[in-house]
Amino acid sequence: MPNETNIVGDATAVLEKNDRGHYTQPSDSLYPHQWLWDSCFIAIGLRHLNLKRAQVELKSLIKAQWSNGMLPNIVFRNEDRYRIDRDQWRSWLSPYAPEGVSTSGITQPPMLAEAVVQIGSKMAWPERRLWYKSMYPALVAYHEWLYIDRDPHQEGLVLLIHPWETGLDNNAPWMSELHEHLMPLWIRMVQKIKLQRAINFVRLDTKHLPPQERTDAIDALSMFSSQRRLRRKAYNINKILDHSLFAIEDLAFNAILIRANSRLESIAKAIRVELPEELSKDIAKTRHALEELWDEADKQYYSRDFATHRLIKVSSIAALLPLYAGSISKERAGMLVNLLENEHAFGTAYPVPSAPVNSPWFKQEQYWQGPSWVNTNWLIIKGLQSYGYKEHAEALKESTIEMVQKSGMYEYFNPIKAGGLGSSNFSWTAALTIDLIKSA
Repeated sequence: MPNETNIVGDATAVLEKNDRGHYTQPSDSLYPHQWLWDSCFIAIGLRHLNLKRAQVELKSLIKAQWSNGMLPNIVFRNEDRYRIDRDQWRSWLSPYAPEGVSTSGITQPPMLAEAVVQIGSKMAWPERRLWYKSMYPALVAYHEWLYIDRDPHQEGLVLLIHPWETGLDNNAPWMSELHEHLMPLWIRMVQKIKLQRAINFVRLDTKHLPPQERTDAIDALSMFSSQRRLRRKAYNINKILDHSLFAIEDLAFNAILIRANSRLESIAKAIRVELPEELSKDIAKTRHALEELWDEADKQYYSRDFATHRLIKVSSIAALLPLYAGSISKERAGMLVNLLENEHAFGTAYPVPSAPVNSPWFKQEQYWQGPSWVNTNWLIIKGLQSYGYKEHAEALKESTIEMVQKSGMYEYFNPIKAGGLGSSNFSWTAALTIDLIKSA
């Protein structure tokens, strides 16, 4: 068994290094701002070290909440050297953007309710009740926004308008759609005349890291182009959906939303309030709607095109996240566990790879197209535990900790050799490693 005391010490040092006072930056090189689901994962680890500081981490997120309830995926530092980052998004173009703080104009997986409950679990009841009450209005507003803004047909599944909203940026299902149907003509011309090397030369991330560890240059250019479209439409969903580049009912996001909804229901029950009636109906609808993403022939779930309801039959780590949702049948959970164990799918030496090894998209080192990530491992461990797969959960927990011990607090890891990839001193790796070690 790894020396857990040393690992916790190293992880704590990373969190201290990246602490900005009211939030924790993901790393000190590529990621200087606050990211939504990063801070949620970070707070889950921080609760073992400093409960008050963990609360501050989440409180700083809701200070940047938009008036329509949206929680942005990035909250920017207000320093002159980061003006270009703020100007890229120009959140102030939307009438709903908050005063006095610059943010992105899109969201990220709804991990906030989970983080609130995880922090609450470390508190005595009177303090927990106050904590829940302080976070409840922002949580309700966010979940209501997700349904009002992102479920326009009231089908129960929310749609996403950009790959960055998935948190799994260049994941295979979204990139397959981009390559087959959605890539702008001018970017196809850039691809044809092979300007990828020139693009990598001016990218910030590839100045710090090898290009093979990051999003492909053409994919990255396409995602930035898509973001500019959203900005031109001032992040107005009606205008965006009129001529949308992306509109996908993402499997991972909706699975996480189901778990988040359950957490929100438990918070409401604990403080003895009733959720808004329409929100309760939407929550119930989502649990059933997830099953529309099941493909009986392949025995797995997929994301779906919003407009056509066509399943995007490209597998990724999202296929396993219905375990975390907790709403699927035990029979289907068992089928997903089979995928997890299958050496031709997700059963690598250091699981869980972000794409199955039998996928044409699989690359051991390229961002969300192959490497293992501690945060998605954490989600899958929680799912395995909830379905009674205790031994599987413990095995994944141990291999995750071993992976971190071998290589350090990296952003992601080679799923075959456990080599560290991406940014070093990565905050959610540190925080969730602490949580895996200290949680029963």
